Amino acid sequence: MDFTFTEEQQAATEAAKGVFAGVAPDAVPSPALTPGAVADACDRALWARLADADLLSLLLDSRYGGAGLDAIALCLVLRESARVLARVPLLESGAAAAAVQAFGGEEAKSALLPRAGRGELVLTVAAHGRTGHDPAELAVTARQDGAAWVLDGVQTAVPWAYDADVTVVPAHTATGRTVLALVPRGHEGAVLAEQFSTSGERLGELRLESARLAARDVIDADGAWEWLRDLLATGTCALALGLGERVLRMTGEYTSEREQFGFPIATFQAVAVQAADRYIDLRAMEATLWQAAWRIASGAPGALPAAGDVAVAKIWAAEGVRRVVQTAQHLHGGFGADVDCPLHRYHAWAKYLELSLGPAAAHEEALGDLLAAHPLA
Repeated sequence: MDFTFTEEQQAATEAAKGVFAGVAPDAVPSPALTPGAVADACDRALWARLADADLLSLLLDSRYGGAGLDAIALCLVLRESARVLARVPLLESGAAAAAVQAFGGEEAKSALLPRAGRGELVLTVAAHGRTGHDPAELAVTARQDGAAWVLDGVQTAVPWAYDADVTVVPAHTATGRTVLALVPRGHEGAVLAEQFSTSGERLGELRLESARLAARDVIDADGAWEWLRDLLATGTCALALGLGERVLRMTGEYTSEREQFGFPIATFQAVAVQAADRYIDLRAMEATLWQAAWRIASGAPGALPAAGDVAVAKIWAAEGVRRVVQTAQHLHGGFGADVDCPLHRYHAWAKYLELSLGPAAAHEEALGDLLAAHPLA
């Protein structure tokens, strides 16, 4: 494999750096001081700037106004967004739009994709199931009633649920197949209840009670949910990498300035060794991320299905980002706990990313199942 980025991917990265350059990670109240949500909505001004820079349509074909790029380009932009804790549904909306494009019908594509690429319509995905620990596709049932589909069930912790115009909901049928339902906000039979993440962002519990959808709003294609789930997990790894890289840089800057016994603490062996260990974590997170993104983007065969590479990336991301922020808090000392310092915000976001779509242990189990089903020669 070749991890050299194309000119188009590098251009997307540079555009993202320009858009995120003016974003302050502490632009909203601290989650440590806010009992509810830190804000009522995502950063709409930033969302508009991303649309103007054509960064919301990266994965869309040119006929929908997109650049026709791949999962690697999306992950590069997500990496930049996490460095400033950008409060936008970039991952969820981009991944959902890509799934509609890859597996949806022409009517759904024409109705959703051009508007999503222009930032006029926001998509999200209900990917956490009923409790956050069970498979998302088993939390909602879908049955056909004539030409319509009827949905019943609960999805918890839906990100940006109150900002999204459409939520993509995986649901299982009586025959064990998984479909993707495109549920509009405020649709009859779909009720939202407020929840909050560790980062202080507003989530939604989505309750579906005999919600009826037309056939055009249900994607009934084999492999659609599995592909979308892998893309979401890989994008989450990109967010964890960008966040971890920024935190380690913050730690390096602080320890280079903070002195004890007349010397910067960065010169102390114990500090240097801990920082070096975290650097190794980040490089492992990076290598496994691009392996997973490359498998999704290229469709290249391997000893295991692409889900195996995604599981490895998520294991490293979940464990690695946790170790990075914990070491950063330790090396910052009491200053790291000060709410005037943005480090505590990165720690709160890291915890959310660690657990998003399953902690490392869940993906270790999934990887074990794949290894058992696909013995390596």
